[in-house]
Amino acid sequence: MINTKKLLEFISYKENPDREGFILKETVDDQNKQPQNENQPAQGEKPSARKAIKKTSRSGRSRQEEGQAEGEPDAIQASLSHNKKIISQLYGLPKNKDLVIREFAIGTDTETNCFAVFIDGLTDKAIQDLLFQALMLFAEKPLPKDKNGLVYLVRDHLLPGNQVALKNLFSDVLTAVNMGDTAIFLEGSTKALLIETKGWEHRGVERPQSEQVVRGPQEAFTETLRTNTALLRKTIRNEQLTTEMLILGERTKTLVAIMYLRHLANPDLVAEVKRRLDSIKTDYIAESGILSELIEDHPYNLNPTILATERPDRVAAKIVEGRVAIIVDGSPFVLVVPTTLYEQLHTGEESYIRWQYGTYLRFLRALAFLVSFLSPGIYLSVVLFHHEMIPTELLLAIAGNREKVPFPSVVEVLLMGISFELIREAGIRLPGVIGGTIGIVGALILGQAAVQANIVSPFLVILVAITGLASFAIPDYSLSFAMRIYSFMYIILGVSLGFFGIAIGIFSQMVLTANLKSFGVPYLAPVGPRTVGGVDVVYRLPQFFHEKRPDYINPQDITRQPQVSRGWIKDESGGKND
Repeated sequence: MINTKKLLEFISYKENPDREGFILKETVDDQNKQPQNENQPAQGEKPSARKAIKKTSRSGRSRQEEGQAEGEPDAIQASLSHNKKIISQLYGLPKNKDLVIREFAIGTDTETNCFAVFIDGLTDKAIQDLLFQALMLFAEKPLPKDKNGLVYLVRDHLLPGNQVALKNLFSDVLTAVNMGDTAIFLEGSTKALLIETKGWEHRGVERPQSEQVVRGPQEAFTETLRTNTALLRKTIRNEQLTTEMLILGERTKTLVAIMYLRHLANPDLVAEVKRRLDSIKTDYIAESGILSELIEDHPYNLNPTILATERPDRVAAKIVEGRVAIIVDGSPFVLVVPTTLYEQLHTGEESYIRWQYGTYLRFLRALAFLVSFLSPGIYLSVVLFHHEMIPTELLLAIAGNREKVPFPSVVEVLLMGISFELIREAGIRLPGVIGGTIGIVGALILGQAAVQANIVSPFLVILVAITGLASFAIPDYSLSFAMRIYSFMYIILGVSLGFFGIAIGIFSQMVLTANLKSFGVPYLAPVGPRTVGGVDVVYRLPQFFHEKRPDYINPQDITRQPQVSRGWIKDESGGKND
């Protein structure tokens, strides 16, 4: 007879108590996490090692891993061989094949030994050749009496670069070299020269992929931060446009830029953005989507409270309104704060076409927004509970089509809804040449086959197709994703309680959405709470009516243009307006 207890013990998972039995040995962090007396060293650990663990940084790295060799100060020394030894230890030479140490001599009247440090692949070789040529061939200058003054001679008279800095700490040198700069160490000098030589491979400016327009600029952001800031400055040619740089990520050291107009953006908003960014402590930030989760007000809500866009013209328009843009190096999407639900339903194209067309598109998009998450739930409510809500002929047609379908209506809706989501995801993951074709053909074949096999009714295929098209009409990708998830929630409410459940869902969603804020701004502004939102919220009036900026942002200057912006129109008295 089988022993039940032994059988359960055999199939149950047990953690190995002997952690040293693993192939990967315990690190300092693992040993430090084990509960033990703080005043008593761990087993097999020397007291000196215990002190080293106490010096470990918050991210688990010791002082030596942070960029300093054990027993050596952070300051650069006058000995060239000593500095070279420290750099070799910090970058793990000779194992590390990316780092290059180039030894040379400056061609002064008495040659001075130097060495340059840079990472292969992150620097522009043409700029580097020009620097070495200037130092090695054309440096016919007398040496200063003070050897430490040689670094100033090189900076002021020999280097042709336009961005040169002097640093006396290895930590500053590491930060610059890791970002593509070249560091030059000179014999007898306690300072290092940092020259701007960034020149890694990058993608050029291309057309937008997810926010295409028929009329308007056809430029999109790239993965290079300086290219993105230049695209914004090309649009906003104003000396008040400010770019502040931050470094986030303990290990990735990612550059993050915030851009705003000094005389327009609310100082409290700028301070709040900087406060949230400065407070982030993490190892890895490589994309703006990661950063948005760390700074948004409501990370557990489905609705996105930060606007992400790949269009420079749209970001420039938001900055001119008084908002703040956040640019992450390596991400082609720029974050804009604060934002509202109505702005996430807007596109830049509506400002470039006639106001009547723009208003029509916004109403059409508002209808698509409602259809994208309400239509499946309302269909189930009508079919299961409220037959009197539809004409008799339509009801008989629906019942006739469902006569041979063996599944309940809710199973039909879920089956087609999940199938449509699978086709949509597969179309994105397939190569671009065949992805769209497979999506369309797959949907047609799947829908037709399902109808012929009497698995679903033809009316339901039409309903799911309209719902999917409506979700595609939402311009913001994150908001479209949220509405797709909400649609499944409304399916459950509709099949459970009918219209009463749909009403409960709409009321709950409105309450939860009205409670959201984006950097202190209500998510439903200017409708909830009611504020002066201007003439560019639900509808769009002609451009000469856009006299005020949105007051819920509280910009320093609320006036966008004078009351009469068209100076060629005469007033009632016959005078000429300014």
